[in-house]
Amino acid sequence: MSVTIYHNPDCGTSRNTLAMIRNAGIEPDVIEYLKSPPDRKTLTDLIARAGLTVRAALREKGTPYTKLGLAEPSLSDEQLLDAMMEHPILINRPFVATPLGVRLCRPSEVVLDILPAPQKGSFAKEDGEQVVDSEGRRLV
Repeated sequence: MSVTIYHNPDCGTSRNTLAMIRNAGIEPDVIEYLKSPPDRKTLTDLIARAGLTVRAALREKGTPYTKLGLAEPSLSDEQLLDAMMEHPILINRPFVATPLGVRLCRPSEVVLDILPAPQKGSFAKEDGEQVVDSEGRRLV
């Protein structure tokens, strides 16, 4: 059962997503995408399989998005991908790929839609929000 997370350990959403994967008893392939960014083909594939546009996969907060003028609507997908390849921090996170699909897991509980195994017990996010009850049932 192959599960891959494109992870940023400094991101709470990414940490919560990884913890929910592990709460299902799955040890995923963890790719710290800032250290080992996906190549262009992989990134394009992840975005397409998640059902997103390239623009929807861009991260604005805490990135050079504004400085690079990426809000300009006339920019093509290829130009946006060029920026993401040059500055991986622009890739929104976390992307998770499982046998059931690919999702950009924002909010983190989106990962529950594509996990191939149920939650093994209760789970609360870092902020205390309860997501899964003690019997492994999704609450949100």
